[in-house]
Amino acid sequence: MKPIWIVDDDQSIRWVLEKALARESLLSRSFTNVRDVLAALEDDEPQVLISDIRMPGGSGLDLLQALKARHPGLPVIVMTAYSDLDSAVAAFQGGAFEYLAKPFDVDKAVELIRRALQESLREEELEDRLVDAPEILGQAPAMQDVFRAIGRLSQSNVTVLITGESGTGKELVAQALHKHSPRANGPFIALNTAAIPKDLLESELFGHERGAFTGAQTMRRGRFEQAEGGTLFLDEIGDMPFDLQTRLLRVLSDGNFYRVGGHNPLRANVRVIAATHQNLETRVKEGLFREDLFHRLNVIRLRLPPLRERPEDITLLARHFLQKSAKELGVEPKRMSDEALAYVSTLPFPGNVRQLENLCNWLTVMAPAQTIEVKDMPAEMIGTGTAPGGGAGAARQAEFRAEGRTDEADGHDAVDYGAAPTTLGGEPDTALAYAGRSAAASVLAGWEHLLAGEARAMLESGQPEVMDALTRRFEKAVLEAALGVTRGRRVEAATRLGIGRNTITRKLQELGFD
Repeated sequence: MKPIWIVDDDQSIRWVLEKALARESLLSRSFTNVRDVLAALEDDEPQVLISDIRMPGGSGLDLLQALKARHPGLPVIVMTAYSDLDSAVAAFQGGAFEYLAKPFDVDKAVELIRRALQESLREEELEDRLVDAPEILGQAPAMQDVFRAIGRLSQSNVTVLITGESGTGKELVAQALHKHSPRANGPFIALNTAAIPKDLLESELFGHERGAFTGAQTMRRGRFEQAEGGTLFLDEIGDMPFDLQTRLLRVLSDGNFYRVGGHNPLRANVRVIAATHQNLETRVKEGLFREDLFHRLNVIRLRLPPLRERPEDITLLARHFLQKSAKELGVEPKRMSDEALAYVSTLPFPGNVRQLENLCNWLTVMAPAQTIEVKDMPAEMIGTGTAPGGGAGAARQAEFRAEGRTDEADGHDAVDYGAAPTTLGGEPDTALAYAGRSAAASVLAGWEHLLAGEARAMLESGQPEVMDALTRRFEKAVLEAALGVTRGRRVEAATRLGIGRNTITRKLQELGFD
């Protein structure tokens, strides 16, 4: 690990920080001015930099700007005795990790430096992962099943049906199947069948001859011709009109098709990958989807897991999307605090990966500081998850039990390249219902709902002094969390909670803390 650089013209500040870091077995290097720091950056770089703002011969804010231009991921802590609003705003706008006002508590300063160190090491790990990042990110076992399936299918031209809720990344998987197939040098053509009006969809798919209908002034090639030698991705295949399903079935059966208004058959050298968020078996039973087309498409089935089944991927995806959003907007990447990441990992995300990406785009623009906290989340997302570490899975299971459903996925079948349809990953009955659930219903998994249920049970059982009992339990949980964050330091816990030192001492005694 690289050393921590301290930049301050005050010798006493440098000495105090050097000794404090040495006690923590952390290497440090001190500078008295900006000029020396810039010279040292030619050959070396720190893990974290702590800089005063006002110094002779150069401003700490100018140094911050120069550092961010060279090392955008480097955490910089700025400190000053002039704790005015302008300095704080300028520091955060310049990309500072945190703002430390003098005089400061040494223990607090060390804790802040440790947080910055952890963030720096995470950023380095993330940068390593994002170099030549794969088209799909995921470490969860369910995603590893998907990756293995893509690998098995890499040298095959077999038709694939991708199922999964909206926003799970079905088109990304289709692109990966194309990229790693023998047709990789051919075109990848995507068509959302639900987005094209019924009257135009046939022409979009198969093209039309000149004069085939009013307005057809020239011959037009359809998507099958455009995808010649490559892959045609048909998204939302479950919404395809019934009469067009017959024409698609013919192409999949014998490889021939006609342009609208045409009389000469054309040969389609195209691999078809279809996707849907709907349950096609149910659509077949309802007479809305042809059974023979379903079996023709359902040779190999790939099920993409919803984000709630892969919560361990949320942190990786959030950091990736924050980096991506910042790069697209040309701004400094923001980062989520550990508390914010823990909270986001408990959210249900009915919109799945797409919703998480939208959240990261929103935070890149709207979050006031470089470090994103839970309070910076959109108002509609506050309260939709459980407290960090509070058992989001159990809360979700409680929600599903309340609706008479389960959240358990089916088992994984083996890949079979024969005619029999194969499913890679199960197809839970709950997928579509969950995707369509309103935002209000997703609050059901929140701690407020669980608290209300507990209060209702206590009231119905006739338990006395319900308010006092619940208040004591609430206060105890909050104090335990605060003391855990501050490693038992009561004064710091009181400051973070916004209560007085005497108040926290009294509360700890009342609640029986040791």
